[in-house]
Amino acid sequence: MIVTINGKDLWANPGETILTVAQREGIKIPTLCYMQGFSPTGSCRVCVVEVEGYRSLVPSCAQPVSEGMRVLTNSPKVRRARKTIVELLIANHPQDCLVCVRNGNCELQTLAAEYGVRDFRYTGERRTNKKDVASPSIERDPNKCILCGRCIRVCHETQNVGAIDFARRGFSSYVTPAMESSLNTSPCVYCGQCIVVCPVGALTEKSHEKIVWEAINDPDRVVVAQTAPAVRVALGEEFGFEPGTIVTGKMTAALRRMGVNYVFDTNFGADLTIMEEGTELISRLKNGGSLPLLTSCSPGWIKYVETFYPDLLDHVSSCKSPQEMTGAIIKSYYAEKMNIDPASIFVVSVMPCTAKKFESQRPELGEEYPDVDAVLTTREMARMIKNSGIDFQKLDDDHFDDPLGESTGAAAIFGASGGVMEAALRTAHFAITGKEMDNIEFTPIRGLQGVKEAKVKIGDNDLRVAAVSGLSHINQFLDDIRNGSSAYQFIEVMACPGGCINGGGQPLPADPIKVKKRIEAIYEIDRSTPRRCSHQNESIQRLYAEFLGEPNSHKAHELLHTHYVNREVR
Repeated sequence: MIVTINGKDLWANPGETILTVAQREGIKIPTLCYMQGFSPTGSCRVCVVEVEGYRSLVPSCAQPVSEGMRVLTNSPKVRRARKTIVELLIANHPQDCLVCVRNGNCELQTLAAEYGVRDFRYTGERRTNKKDVASPSIERDPNKCILCGRCIRVCHETQNVGAIDFARRGFSSYVTPAMESSLNTSPCVYCGQCIVVCPVGALTEKSHEKIVWEAINDPDRVVVAQTAPAVRVALGEEFGFEPGTIVTGKMTAALRRMGVNYVFDTNFGADLTIMEEGTELISRLKNGGSLPLLTSCSPGWIKYVETFYPDLLDHVSSCKSPQEMTGAIIKSYYAEKMNIDPASIFVVSVMPCTAKKFESQRPELGEEYPDVDAVLTTREMARMIKNSGIDFQKLDDDHFDDPLGESTGAAAIFGASGGVMEAALRTAHFAITGKEMDNIEFTPIRGLQGVKEAKVKIGDNDLRVAAVSGLSHINQFLDDIRNGSSAYQFIEVMACPGGCINGGGQPLPADPIKVKKRIEAIYEIDRSTPRRCSHQNESIQRLYAEFLGEPNSHKAHELLHTHYVNREVR
């Protein structure tokens, strides 16, 4: 059909909205509540347009096109309406932009600038709800919320958790967990996808910046940093680099400039995870055990299964995540090797994930002291670099410290959905057959799809495997396991859509193009790394020879494995 937008005739498909047609043709219409791929709500009204024959302005995100429709997206009437809407939103906002963590990266602030809001025309009562800071990972400030509903939709539709929703009515409406409680007592899995979609500063990570600075400035502390694979392909975005730029060397150099004593690679822990988890998979295949084996690297996923499917916890790998394994090895093997008192070591992880903050505080992860003492998101890391007066772009590349700085290409791909599965299969094949795989790249389980499946033959074993990202996709798999009809032997689960490269702690705003470029960079690291299988990591081999014995040994279980908690909501 043909529709006319701003005097230009355009082709449109039946069922399309005015907004999608305009976006395809490069016509900008502002939005706040709209999210691509989600059902439109039309709640914010910022996207209103003028349609010939209609008595009032209509929300372009929810209005389907029709044959012969004539639309104006930037008429004086439309501009006045949008400015008024923005002014009304600001009138019920704290207006503390200068001290807000989203200052300079806030969609409401951007719209205010674009529509020339220069004073406060509307004054009156404002919401005065309490800030929710009880969660170990996420903080909520209801007074900054603009009621766009994005966080609710992603929590319900993408993550299938439903930890938050609208409560009350009219002016008193706000977003809250059930019974107006705290996120800390809700089923929230701390994935941070609500932060990713929030257009303002109503949802933020719980900052660990202060405690990390305190540790760095304490002369009695030995501060050891570790960095996740997904951080090195996203951190550069905070400093003007193209999305997907690999900034591993500059990131390491920045940490040293900040005052960190040693910089290790969480990829080392990823290789170690593969040795332990791969051995666990082989043991279950050969000796019996709960199958399919479900991966345990994603702390948001772990809290989800503990909360909604605790009866299936015996299917979850007992392996700690790479961050926790690295922390445990730093405070045992490395401390012993360097004659450092483990009690004086402060391990800080730089992660793309807000749920890692929750994970680091789990009492099951660390005997005498926690494996990890603090977790910085990619965003927090960027803020600390800027706070240090470091010109990130001009830094010379540095390298990780030995021996926990060596890693393989298999570890790098942990950052993308399907990567843990692919890395495990590379090593499982070698462990079972004694031979390296002819083709180590498993393209069927790569990409941004929520569910990816493959059939793999390893020796005499025909394995059916799946990689799942975004928690809304996992329920059918879990229901099949529960009723005994699952056809899989191994399932990788990542809480965040696309995996860690799209984690709740990554640079904002996130969009599919950026995420895709981060994935491409992850696989480029794999291709350019001399050793691409975890069992080829020589530092890992020495760790087992000198300290752990062998994968899944008694000592390995003491340090590198854990147990889970039944958190079922009754």
